[in-house]
Amino acid sequence: MPHQTPNPNPTPTPTPELQLSDPEVLHTPFAAYGRAREQSPVVHLAAPGFGGMWAVTRHADARAFLSDPRFEIRTESFLRPDVPDDCAPYMRTMAEMNGPEHLRLRRLVAPAFGARRAAAFRPRIESTVDRLLDDLAARASRQDDMVDLLADFALYLPMEVICAWVGIPDEDRPQWRAAGATIAAGAGPQFAAAIPGIIRSAKQAVTRRRTELADPTPTEAHADTPTDLLTDLIHAQDEDGDRLTDAEMVTLIWHVVLAGQSPTPLVANAVDALLAHPDQLAALRADPALLPGAVDELTRWAGPTLLSIPRYATEDTDLHGVRIPQGEAVTALVASANRDPRAYPHPEQLDVRRATPTTPHLSFGHGPHFCLGASVARLQTEAAIAGLLRRFPNLTRAGEAKRALDPGTWRLESLPVRL
Repeated sequence: MPHQTPNPNPTPTPTPELQLSDPEVLHTPFAAYGRAREQSPVVHLAAPGFGGMWAVTRHADARAFLSDPRFEIRTESFLRPDVPDDCAPYMRTMAEMNGPEHLRLRRLVAPAFGARRAAAFRPRIESTVDRLLDDLAARASRQDDMVDLLADFALYLPMEVICAWVGIPDEDRPQWRAAGATIAAGAGPQFAAAIPGIIRSAKQAVTRRRTELADPTPTEAHADTPTDLLTDLIHAQDEDGDRLTDAEMVTLIWHVVLAGQSPTPLVANAVDALLAHPDQLAALRADPALLPGAVDELTRWAGPTLLSIPRYATEDTDLHGVRIPQGEAVTALVASANRDPRAYPHPEQLDVRRATPTTPHLSFGHGPHFCLGASVARLQTEAAIAGLLRRFPNLTRAGEAKRALDPGTWRLESLPVRL
């Protein structure tokens, strides 16, 4: 048999491409993204009128990518709304910063979201859940025990919690609730129109709290210092004005409040998943001690994040055999990474008894931009599910849930249930 010389320049295997407008991607993203994961560690995503981007599909690779300094979040990672000129100074958030600039602001905000603050806040979250469930029960009594769990409960909880966490007083919350509803609905034009009011509300919150701290009432003078983000930031600025500008403080406040709406789709997805898996729902009813681990499993299995915020290559880069030119966008396919069999046994199964995995899921990200509010989201989801199971032992569907067709976010538009 004649000797065959290996081809020094073999034809590279084409990188698979996914059309984000494909009905399968829109209706069954976990299956579509999962198949892409088994085809290649990197795929290309495309959509009509969209330039496309690369996507890392496997858990270990996605985790490494999210902390790789060769890829950075930029302003163009986000769809920037068209806003009036006077709002422009408040539009560049911490989410689109990198390196020392990002770290400086994150260090100012992080103490307000630490484990100790979260644990101390748990009773307040639980009381908020109980109050909202009272309202839910009253609404159901007028509607033959039927409610929309998304619109009538999950939509309200995160705004109430994050406003209290930040330090937004009750009387100022109606305008924040309206903005949060716009965010939850994914309404881009309406969000742009709401921006001036959102920034005005953030400025009012800062001014109000600064006045309260400077001139406390006799009762307040003998009370403990308020523990909220506004107070933390004002103290930080008073101690060293160079650490935080007025514009940065206002930007941090509005961004944290609106970013804090992520538990809305998480709570709705979690309840929807449990209703679709009666055995898992029964397990939680029988043993509420499973809830903390179950929330983590539900976030892995049905978390709202399908794609990470895009990063841009700072240099020509080889990513698992695929050449990524400088300046091109790359995302992590969170939906496929969280169900990667290389990271989790039987990943397609929802298992509320699943042992704590050695590798955490990526629904809250990883690396420098790991979600600051992850502890708050977990607490809210746990308290919401615990309250629903305790108060409504006969909770069942009252019709088909309506899901938004969004290739980047797994979210519901309605979740009709009977209490």
